[in-house]
Amino acid sequence: MNIIILGAGRVGESVAESLASEQNDITVIDTNASRLRKLEERFDLRGVVGNGIQPSVLREAGAKDADMVIACAASDESNLVVCKVAHDVFNVPNTIARLRSSEFVEGEELLGKTGFAVDHVICPEESVTRYIRQLISYPEALQVVEFSQQRACLTVVRAASGGAGVGHTIAELRERIPHAEMRVVALYRLDTEMDPKPSTRILPGDEVFLLADSRKIRQVLGAIHNIDKPVQRLMIAGGGRVGLRLARSLVDHCEVKIIERDPKRCEYLASQLPSSVLVLQGDGADEDLLQDENVGMMDMFLALTSDDEDNIMSAMLAKRLGAGRVLSLINRRAYADMMQGSTIDIAISPAQTVIGELLAHLRRGDVAAVHSLRRGTAEALEGVARGDVKTSKLVGRRVEEIKLPKGAAIGAIVRGEGRDGQVLMPHHDTLIEADDHIIIFIPNKRQVREVEKLFQVGATFFG
Repeated sequence: MNIIILGAGRVGESVAESLASEQNDITVIDTNASRLRKLEERFDLRGVVGNGIQPSVLREAGAKDADMVIACAASDESNLVVCKVAHDVFNVPNTIARLRSSEFVEGEELLGKTGFAVDHVICPEESVTRYIRQLISYPEALQVVEFSQQRACLTVVRAASGGAGVGHTIAELRERIPHAEMRVVALYRLDTEMDPKPSTRILPGDEVFLLADSRKIRQVLGAIHNIDKPVQRLMIAGGGRVGLRLARSLVDHCEVKIIERDPKRCEYLASQLPSSVLVLQGDGADEDLLQDENVGMMDMFLALTSDDEDNIMSAMLAKRLGAGRVLSLINRRAYADMMQGSTIDIAISPAQTVIGELLAHLRRGDVAAVHSLRRGTAEALEGVARGDVKTSKLVGRRVEEIKLPKGAAIGAIVRGEGRDGQVLMPHHDTLIEADDHIIIFIPNKRQVREVEKLFQVGATFFG
């Protein structure tokens, strides 16, 4: 696809990196020439210096032949205008805008074709907040992603000594939780991908990817990792957009404290949050402050400022002082890779949390959802099997007949709509039916195109 990205900031850079690795033709527009040069040196893409709201700049970027414009500049105003110009002047068929304001709602007339012509909205702050809420709900997990209207769940968990299934084979694990059918779709040992065969033994420290019915996920997690107590006390360092959104969503669920350096921001936070949320003016890396506020009694500590170094310092300090579980926002991928699984339990990349939302709009075939895994190297894709035996590569075929790339695995099939829908763990002879939602784990992003083709319906496909 020919894709134009407006903005070479953190989100734009991550989007460009992800899409360029999939053999798309990428052009990035930004007013910062040096930033563009660095992107051109790192990735296979073209940079255009200029203001993307100007038709002449969009024309130079190739808008006339573009399949999609992704506007992720710093300001909502620029992103809205770019989508409008791309659609009205150049007839770009697909537009995506990063919008921080909650007043612009996807699907409403204001963003429709007669308005700003925004087809899809992404909000990194909202995506990060939603992502963190899942980790608070399942404190044992490294990552939790949902499929098919939250009916199926893929959970990544690190195997811990004492877990009921740890030290046993995958086949034995299934026997130990017969009332919660699940599928191990991937297993990594010391960052090396292992073949998740029935005879593969799960060892302490293994990173295990489990797919199951969302209603059974607690039982499944308990077999790999001792169930942690629910998060009741939580401390947030950083009262920015993410910190405020998160605190608002937690007021009825746990005790929350926010540490914010800026006095004026503290006043604003106090005006926006109920009195049950304690807002403290100070530095999240201030040892005396953390000790005074009993960080060692906190079930979870979250470092959510906009500065990677500050987040790493405060998170490591909180862990040393006894905080139960420590999560940190880390924008730079090199830092995230280095810190994940160290003193910091989970390093969260804000940009990576929105990549899946973008990819769902880029994937070919009938793709319903995409989630980026292992910091962008792997992917879980939910597609819908359409057509019939003659037109589909899936419908009417047994699982063992479906040709998948090496390492890719069908983890679950969701059949039926609403509460009556079933989450099936497929066996080799499971027959795919029309309108089944099929969830596939893909260990290498280079294999995505091959998987996408399975969900493309042909006029006369005969296997």
